[in-house]
Amino acid sequence: MTVHALAGALADDGRRRIFAAIVLGATSASEVAARAGLPARVVFTGVRRLTDAGLVTGADGALAADDVSLRVAARDSRPADDADPADDPVLRTFLRGDVLVGLPAQRGRRRVLLAHIAEQSFEPGTRYPERAVDDALKPWCAAGGSDHATLRRYLIDEQLLTREHGVYQRP
Repeated sequence: MTVHALAGALADDGRRRIFAAIVLGATSASEVAARAGLPARVVFTGVRRLTDAGLVTGADGALAADDVSLRVAARDSRPADDADPADDPVLRTFLRGDVLVGLPAQRGRRRVLLAHIAEQSFEPGTRYPERAVDDALKPWCAAGGSDHATLRRYLIDEQLLTREHGVYQRP
């Protein structure tokens, strides 16, 4: 089960009420209908959708929340964190996996973050045309924490990339 499947399964108010009734102890469709205040056909459809999503087990017998599936989804949906917890807290604060969620206002923190981005995106000594630099920086900006042009400018300002005649290089 993915986070998107979980969110989709619980996006409907009726399915949330059905799931809540099951979590609170309703074990049959008739009990769910009574507790949730929903018509039987809505309950049957909702239980089927929740079962398909992996939230409910026992659609043919005693209904129950699928605790194992929920635990697996919670564990597997944690964002990848490239920074080891022992590493700089700046990376943990401003990155979610390989996506920038914001730029620090303080220059020292911003430099730590930019150095990480430069190290992950560019090989030392390799020459990159501007388009390749932009393509390498755009994925970092997927969450809207900044834009690739701003990152490129900061990388140049901090001398983490050099630019000469439209060609960039990590020193």
